[in-house]
Amino acid sequence: MLKKLFGKKEEPKDVIIKSPATGTYVDLTEVPDPTFSEKMMGDGFAVDPSEGRVVSPVNGKVVQVFPTKHALGIKSDGGLDILIHIGLETVSMNGEGFESHVKEGDKVKAGDTLIEFSLDEVKEKAKSTLTPVVFTEAEQVESLARQEVSDLRAGESEVVTVTIKL
Repeated sequence: MLKKLFGKKEEPKDVIIKSPATGTYVDLTEVPDPTFSEKMMGDGFAVDPSEGRVVSPVNGKVVQVFPTKHALGIKSDGGLDILIHIGLETVSMNGEGFESHVKEGDKVKAGDTLIEFSLDEVKEKAKSTLTPVVFTEAEQVESLARQEVSDLRAGESEVVTVTIKL
């Protein structure tokens, strides 16, 4: 009660981000699309997937599944907004080769399957299979601590610890 009255600020909170896909870690600045590489949508990382399955990187809630199923937004239980964008220029595939296992409003745990997709179709029809993971609300992020990882396992490998402002 006194904290509310006198406006004592809560301490920042850490959110551990696990890899949403099995594959290889790629620095966001190396993604061949300026929207991601120049961090126009926010900071983060990317995965070069070796299989066509994306899982939740955190415990949280699905806030958006794009109609074309190539991307989705999650709000972590700690309040961090995360965008997972499967491949580059995949919106033009109009959902072909993508199968969503979640819908807006679903609660998810780290490791839960979100979307399955045909890696072969994405390789054939899109610019790239690289899958950016972006923290879209820059004002939420106090700091990022990247782990030294290269080979990633979906839902298992811890990639980044994000300290969020409360």
